[in-house]
Formats: sequence, structure tokens, C-alpha cells
Amino acid sequence: MTAVTAARAASSSARMRPGSGSAAPASGRWAWLRERGMGASVLVAAISGGFGVLLVAVTGLIGAWLMADPFLSGGETIVIVVAILSVLLVAVAMYVAAIVTANTFATIVAGRTRQIALMRLIGASARSQRSRIARQGLVVGAIGAVLGLVGGTAGALGLQQIAARAWGLDVDYNVVQPVLLAPAFVVALTTWIAAWSGSRRVLEVTPLAALAGSAPRTAEEAAGRTRRRVAAVSLFGVGAVLLALGILAGFTTPLGVVVAFFGGLASFTGLSLGAALVMPPLLRLTGRLFGRSASARLAAENALRYPERSSRMAIGVVMGVTLVTMFAVASESVKGVMAASGGGEVSGEMARLLDTFSAVMMALVGVSAVIAAVGLVNLLTIGVVQRTRELGLLRALGLTGRQIRSMVLFEAAHITITSVVFGLLLGIAYGWAAAQSLLGSVRVPPLWLAPTFVLPGIPWLTVAGIVVATAVLTIVAAVVPTRLATRVSPVEALAE
Repeated sequence: MTAVTAARAASSSARMRPGSGSAAPASGRWAWLRERGMGASVLVAAISGGFGVLLVAVTGLIGAWLMADPFLSGGETIVIVVAILSVLLVAVAMYVAAIVTANTFATIVAGRTRQIALMRLIGASARSQRSRIARQGLVVGAIGAVLGLVGGTAGALGLQQIAARAWGLDVDYNVVQPVLLAPAFVVALTTWIAAWSGSRRVLEVTPLAALAGSAPRTAEEAAGRTRRRVAAVSLFGVGAVLLALGILAGFTTPLGVVVAFFGGLASFTGLSLGAALVMPPLLRLTGRLFGRSASARLAAENALRYPERSSRMAIGVVMGVTLVTMFAVASESVKGVMAASGGGEVSGEMARLLDTFSAVMMALVGVSAVIAAVGLVNLLTIGVVQRTRELGLLRALGLTGRQIRSMVLFEAAHITITSVVFGLLLGIAYGWAAAQSLLGSVRVPPLWLAPTFVLPGIPWLTVAGIVVATAVLTIVAAVVPTRLATRVSPVEALAE
């Protein structure tokens, strides 16, 4: 048998195996879209595209309403603040989607290692394989961007009607504008870049890997990536400095929030790059909460043995929780500033304004948490599919189907609990930094005083809601993986 024939046969076998990451046998030019993980990637792109379209449309509508409101006549600063928040939140949405997409493609590539190695064996270059995956990311992003544009525009039109009837926000503003195309274009572009970034492991795959199975990096291999660690520490350090500068600038101008935004972006990017170093110690602490049963110990060891896999799952949830908490803390801090300026309480009209604005923006910000949740479910499912042989071996060694299901559930619980606690702490810090850098010099109605120092406000009801939502997410995220984990018999899994 020639090398080409062997490669084709093995590649076909890899596509048919339950642990290869494919949902169906691949045939045809677009068959890769049926591969497990691609559908969820399209969903992430669609949600983020729709998020961007809605955010641009809704903040434009709110800006028009603020300008027309007689209570706020002469308060152009608030309109500028809304415009700044719109730009920053669109950027954050694209950032969350890009991180989730990059992690998804990185996990998919880890499952394709043997197939990529077989292509290398018959003469394909690593760069051509990486370019092919990047093109797949562009297609995924384009499909999601179109769906998001249509859905987001329809949602914005519907929200405008609801706002006019329910809240009295009836202003002459045309929601459908050419600017709505910008988020869709950015989504397609960032998905393409994210797929390229997530596929960097292709460059490390050698033809010899065709003789071995697909597996993520171990803790020792992940810790050995010196350049990534240096980049992570450097970015975090630069971000921390920019955050401090933004807070200091906020005492003289509201544009300090722009500096703080880039500081937060850089510092969180550093945390994302260094997640394989940051998350395992936190996961180890969480693992002690689940006792010493076989399922609990195996779940804890899996999280620590392959830190990149568990960190990819965790960092998306951390982002979602951080974002929601950050905005909630910033909003609560604004209410505190308003109350201080009003002599201890917020006026009825201003309270209505703040509550309406906060409700709309929190609903939009919550979409980023949904993006992160989709990423967790997707990565957990792909991870279980790629571990069919490992799970089959555990079944052969005597673990029951119930114990396997418990192990997968414990893994999801480890990740979500650790992520929510870490995200809450980060969200409180970032939320206070945002409020301080934005409002430290702004004259606030009704007395139009500048607060100088903004006390952080913690919305405990929102925090409780995040904890409950996380518990629900853990259960939902584990449903499909636990079914997949026990579907294949030990004999079939070990024959893989």
C-alpha cells in the first residue's frame, strides 16, 4: 500500500471515528461545516454580530433620546459618555467572540492532529494546512455575520417599537443605517483572525504525529512555552500600568476611561494568554470542594493534567462573568455618585433614566455572557468527543456509566465555579476602574458636582443572579457531553 493510499484510508477512518471530532462522515467541499464545533462557532459569530448591530442601533437611539429630553438639556457630556460606551462595548463584544472562536479552533485543531500529520506525510505543508483552517474560519465568520446582521437589525426595529410604547422613548431616529454593516464586517474579520490564531498548533505538527493519537498538551508541555509566558506577563504588566494611568487621568477628564479601557484589554489579554498558568492553581483549590470520590479525583486530575484544555473552557466563562459584573458595578457606582450629588438620594426622574439605561445596556452586555456560555458548552462537548478512547479505558477498568457522568459533571462544575469566583473579583476591580476613570471629573446632576473619588458599588442582587445562572450553566453544559461520554461501549472506544 502506498503512502498516499494509507493516508487516505487513515484519514477516512479518522473522520468516521466517534472520537475524531467529526459529527458525520466528511464528503464534499463543505462537509467540514458538519464537524462538531463548527455549528457552535457560527452561532458565536451570529450572536456577536447581532450584539454589535443591536448595540450600535440602541445606543444611537438612546443618544437621540438624551438629546431630546428636556431634563437633560445642556448635558451634552452624558451624550458623549453614551457614545464612548457604545464604541467600547462593541469592541468588548468582538473581543469576547474572538477569544471564544480562537479557543474553539485551537481545540478542533488538537483533535485533527493525526489527520493534519497524514496530510503532511503525503506532501502538504504546515502553512497550507493552517491557511485552509483560516479560510474555514472566514466562511464561518461570514455566515454568522450575515445571520447576525439580519437578526440584529430586526431586533433593533422591534426594540424601538417596544421602547416607544412601554417606556415612552419616542424620538425621530432611523435605526437602519449603513453603519450597521460595520459590526458584521468586523465579526467576519475577527473570526478569520481568530481561526488563524487558534490554528497556530498546526505549525508544530510533524508527519510522525500520524503514528500517535490526538491529545492536548500536558502540563509539562504547556509550561515549557516560554515565549507565550513572557508575552502574557508583559501584556498584563502593561495593562496594569495603563489602568492606573486611566484612573489618574479620570480626575481631570472623562477620556481617562479610554486609557483604562486599553489597560483592561491588555491586562485581560495577558490573563488569557497565561490562563494555563493562572487557572490550574485555582482549579486545584476548587477541586478540594468535591470530596475524594473516584469521579471527583479524576475530574480534578484531568483539569490539571491538560491545563490548556481546561483553561480554554474556563477563560470564556471568566470573560462573561467579568463583563457582566464590571458593568453592574460601574452602574451601581454611578447611582452612588448621583445619590451623593443629590444629597443622599437620586431624584425620581433621574432614577427612571438610570434604571431604563441600565436595563437596556445590561440586557446587551448579557449577550456576551451568552457567547461565553456557548463557548463552554461547545468546548466541553468537543473535549469529551476527543477523549472517547480515554473514557472507554476508564469503563474497561471498572468505572460505571454513572461514575463517568459524574466525572464530566464535576469537570464542568470545577471550571464554572472557579471561573465565576475569579470573574467576580476581576469584574469588581474593572468596574470600579471604569467608573473612576469615567466619572472622576464629570459634573453630575442635580447639583452638578464632580465626585473626584468614586466609591465602588456592588449590586448584590446581580451577583446572586450570576451565581444562579452559573449553576444552571453547569448543568446545561454537562448534558450533551455526559450523554456522549456514556454512549460508546468500552470495546468500540478501545478499538479506536
